[in-house]
Amino acid sequence: MHSYLTFSAEVQAARVSGKPVVALESTIISHGMPYPQNVQTARAVEQIIRDAGAVPATIAIMNGKINIGLSDAELELLGQSADAMKVSRRDLPYVLSSQRLGATTVAATMICAALAEINVFVTGGIGGVHRGAETSFDISADLQELAQTSVAVVCAGAKSILDLGLTLEYLETHGVPVVSVGQEEFPAFFTRHSGFPADFRLDTAEQQASFIHTKWALGLRGGVVIANPVPEASAMPQHEIEQMTVQALSEAQQQGVVGKAVTPFLLSRIKQLTGGRSLETNIALVKNNALLGAKLAIALHNCH
Repeated sequence: MHSYLTFSAEVQAARVSGKPVVALESTIISHGMPYPQNVQTARAVEQIIRDAGAVPATIAIMNGKINIGLSDAELELLGQSADAMKVSRRDLPYVLSSQRLGATTVAATMICAALAEINVFVTGGIGGVHRGAETSFDISADLQELAQTSVAVVCAGAKSILDLGLTLEYLETHGVPVVSVGQEEFPAFFTRHSGFPADFRLDTAEQQASFIHTKWALGLRGGVVIANPVPEASAMPQHEIEQMTVQALSEAQQQGVVGKAVTPFLLSRIKQLTGGRSLETNIALVKNNALLGAKLAIALHNCH
């Protein structure tokens, strides 16, 4: 297994000294934001984790290896490359065996983090059940991964472009606990409000760590969603985001955008419709999640 893994010097040192490590995905760099904001944000997020006392490990596929931790040059390559593949569970063997450049989604990052024995992963928002899934069957592989891979995922909820009710139903069916931080309601990425309650509310890193530790100690495999709402000052009004989402979805349908291309299309279109405000919100929520993820990784480390 470990023949496919390669660790950056910083992450390797953390492994040796027993310092907590936080996994970060790379799709947000290659497909989630434009250059240069993507690389700037990736660097800022890594620094937030370091400053909080943990070690960041941005994960990507390069030269037939799963890189756990990236150098500055590798982050830059990923941020500027037009041909980085968006890698989910099904794509991992192809991208590794064909030595393609690959940016990992939530699902693939969870798999790679678990292989590297990292149990906390920070992202922007998880994928979910797409609107209209009752006819398209378009359900993100992220949800299935959460059902089977034991990694805690810190996110700002699920993207508001999804069917959040069905997303939460799917997670419930598969026994994935959804924990909200600082509020009862499940957050919806750009906005703090979804209209749906989370399963549990746990406000401190110690409470969250104790919960996660207990779940895994009971032999209950699978992830935990730690839903951390976007800071109030950076949040967008729910009704405004909903309006724009409906417009962007109808444009995607008209243009025949399907599958993996849907989310990048919608995020890019919403960015245009908000005059760039949604990108600022996206950056703010990722930074906010990084701080919580670092605190959680430290608290979990202290549980053992």
